[in-house]
Amino acid sequence: MTGVRPHLPRHSGESRNPFGLNAQPPVSLTGARWLSSLSGPYAFAATSMSDSIAEHLQALPSIDQLLRADAVQPLLAQYGHNLVTEALRTVIANLREALVAREESAPSRASTPAIIDVADQFLRSLSAPSLKPVFNLTGTVLHTNLGRAPLPQEAIEAMTAVASGASNLEFDLEKGRRGDRDTHLEAWVCRLTGAEAATTVNNNAAAVLLVLNTLALRKEVVVSRGELIEIGGSFRIPDVMSRAGAKLREVGTTNRTHPHDYEQNITAKTAMLMKVHTSNYVVEGFTSAVPERELAGIAHKYDLPFVVDLGSGSLVDLTRYGLPHEPTVAETLTSGADIVTFSGDKLLGGPQAGIIAGRADLVDRIKRNPMKRALRVDKMTIAALEAVLRIYGDPDRLSKRSTSLRLLTRDEADIGLQAHRLLAQLQAVLERVATVEVVDCRSQIGSGAQPAELLPSVGLGIKPAIARGSGKALERLASAFRRLPVPVIGRIEDGILVLDLRCLEDESTFVEQLKDLQILGKS
Repeated sequence: MTGVRPHLPRHSGESRNPFGLNAQPPVSLTGARWLSSLSGPYAFAATSMSDSIAEHLQALPSIDQLLRADAVQPLLAQYGHNLVTEALRTVIANLREALVAREESAPSRASTPAIIDVADQFLRSLSAPSLKPVFNLTGTVLHTNLGRAPLPQEAIEAMTAVASGASNLEFDLEKGRRGDRDTHLEAWVCRLTGAEAATTVNNNAAAVLLVLNTLALRKEVVVSRGELIEIGGSFRIPDVMSRAGAKLREVGTTNRTHPHDYEQNITAKTAMLMKVHTSNYVVEGFTSAVPERELAGIAHKYDLPFVVDLGSGSLVDLTRYGLPHEPTVAETLTSGADIVTFSGDKLLGGPQAGIIAGRADLVDRIKRNPMKRALRVDKMTIAALEAVLRIYGDPDRLSKRSTSLRLLTRDEADIGLQAHRLLAQLQAVLERVATVEVVDCRSQIGSGAQPAELLPSVGLGIKPAIARGSGKALERLASAFRRLPVPVIGRIEDGILVLDLRCLEDESTFVEQLKDLQILGKS
């Protein structure tokens, strides 16, 4: 959101165990400092260091003894011999380091149960998934850092169906011989867009790369200077062209490009004219751009293909659902584009994928590019994307069945009711720690779609109760929310942690874990 920074989790010093997110003792807490940082059932009893260090070292149980202990048998059954042995060695090594260093806080006479307790914590941390669900309360619905489009149930079921065994991924069941994985998606893409042919790769950046490498290798591509975009992760159109083996011919100026700018730069070296949808920014004021239909006419006049990178890309007119208009793939092809590239995991609401649709002869050339194999999608992506495309076959129920569209079109009044339901519960757990109130806020679509258009929403504004040091207190609150069993990601805006509730559908899980927030918040 303009002027707002999403509050994303940090990867150091914020895990709920002393080993950090990588299940290892943090570098700053090795030896005694690491062990003495433990609390509760993981604490070691410390004694005076006046006793002999050698005596303490000698008293440490051996790995063999620990592995035979009754308390370690459940760990062996759950994690296996190798991982349990590694965990026990890590704990013993840190104890030895602490004792040898004669650190004041060094624990001694560590009991076998205490050592096993810490090893258990090590193993639980090591085995915890790194990729986990979170509550996206940032206000950005299609949040790139939080996984973009949430999949509808039909897509999840389709992925599950093909994930556990063999499938006809590249096998023609009717003819009984090898088939083409593109056939699972191509007919649906063509039906929904009006394209003659289509193919799918692993994301839209790959789609652009493949198109350029196929149609413009060692030749020039004419693009308006105002469309040389950079998106997240420093992905820049000029860099992609270079890597694809094409040469950029930029024309016009940042804010104004005219038809003659294109015509004057077409030479024998020109491979195509290309238009890039400036989906993640808006240029306003004294501007001029050549309409797609006119640009297509110029390209075809010189027998050149006209390629449009839509970026996000929509299959339906969003104004039908009360949202700002976004160019659709069908509109772009009707305007004369020969090839259109767009994403599967943005406005389309599916899994990560890049779709290439357009003229059959050009798509056929793209499919035959050897790079296509390196960029192809797997069976689970195909299954999920096919399920999502089928949903578009019933546009009357699309806003209910497509998860991302359902969230984007969620009624502000409904969000407001939810905010008032949650207000008292959050106030109770943050009593004396922070004030909580219902606030009006603005959501955005995200992922390069309509960056200037905001959606009215309602959220909970959380402000530290103390005035002095409120900035650090706010960070601690945000961190406490991120450390919940299902992390809650909000945004910090004007000294307040805002939880935009537009994307909160699983209200019961959110409420259930608030009891954990009470401990975290007050600590």
